[in-house]
Amino acid sequence: MIEAANRLQTVEEYYFSKKLREVNFLITSGKPIINLGIGSPDLQPPQRVVEAIKKGLLAPNAHKYQSYQGLPELREAIAGFYKEHFSVSLSASTEVLPLMGSKEGIMHISMAYLNEGDAVLIPNPGYPTYQSVTKLVGAKPVFYELDAANDWLPDFEALEQLDLSKVKLMWVNYPHMPTGAQPNTYLFEELVAFAKRHGILIVNDNPYSFILNDAPKSILSVAGAKDVCLELNSLSKTFNMAGWRVGMVVGDSKHIKNILKVKSNMDSGMFFGIQKGAIEALKCSDMWFVTLNSVYKQRRDLVWQLADALNCTYDKNAVGLFVWAKLPASVKAEAYIDSVLKNNHIFITPGTIFGSKGEGYIRFSLCASNEVLEEAIKRVR
Repeated sequence: MIEAANRLQTVEEYYFSKKLREVNFLITSGKPIINLGIGSPDLQPPQRVVEAIKKGLLAPNAHKYQSYQGLPELREAIAGFYKEHFSVSLSASTEVLPLMGSKEGIMHISMAYLNEGDAVLIPNPGYPTYQSVTKLVGAKPVFYELDAANDWLPDFEALEQLDLSKVKLMWVNYPHMPTGAQPNTYLFEELVAFAKRHGILIVNDNPYSFILNDAPKSILSVAGAKDVCLELNSLSKTFNMAGWRVGMVVGDSKHIKNILKVKSNMDSGMFFGIQKGAIEALKCSDMWFVTLNSVYKQRRDLVWQLADALNCTYDKNAVGLFVWAKLPASVKAEAYIDSVLKNNHIFITPGTIFGSKGEGYIRFSLCASNEVLEEAIKRVR
């Protein structure tokens, strides 16, 4: 028998990969399931983006291998986007690397910087991929706890009490997923100072900045941040392009060079037409964000009503593509969502998939129409 690699013993199949098989089975069995579990935008990308990819299909070189670093004009568009929206200056030629979605960047960065036995600071609750990728490359997850009492922000006193001697990388994610917490005025400054004190590379995973958020921020706006920080970003949520797989990592050229060493051995460039579409997306005016968020505001209001009907509480100041809701006391998240799935045919994400600090919470996605959300409210009432 040919056995799988030992590294596969350290991780499990992604939760949604497993759970959606169950949900899809119920759907094919005739159950009218409403899926409020995943953040896959159901809205359309900007029309100019769709037109750009159509035109790109007919370009003479569209079928050829593309640059590992992406089209120069795509890198320029990313740099321009960061300058306009975050007041961050980037060299398009050396400080920007387009990715096939920001998720692959988590693997690329980990492979570029982590040796077996290195430690990685990972938020709890937080995006599960940080932990799984850390384990796949043979490094050790070290969890730092976030909680509502501290507005889901890192407790630096607690961080300083940890054994940081082997910590090489720290994942942060603001606006935070799954809670929707925003960085306060000083968070990024504190993170940069912390990174410099301990020689840690901090990566801010930043795909939710423009969803229901009037004040997008980048960690790279802090003086000296490029020395010790990278930032991941994505077009998936901001421009409804999740399936297109367009993301980016930005930061100092020395870090980008190291990541490119990994990336250039793992793909042969992003499809030309998608890059042309991404360029157009990054040039959208502020009216795009206003229009997009007007839809999400209506949906969020309805999800709040749904959460009320389920006797949950939530923070109305949270931003992003989800509503993070606290269950009544002593109610377990996974048992609760299974009950709602069985009795009301609504799939909601249990907070526990994001870590132990997610127990007692559930997460609603805003990626459903008003009509679908209204139906969900009727079912639980």
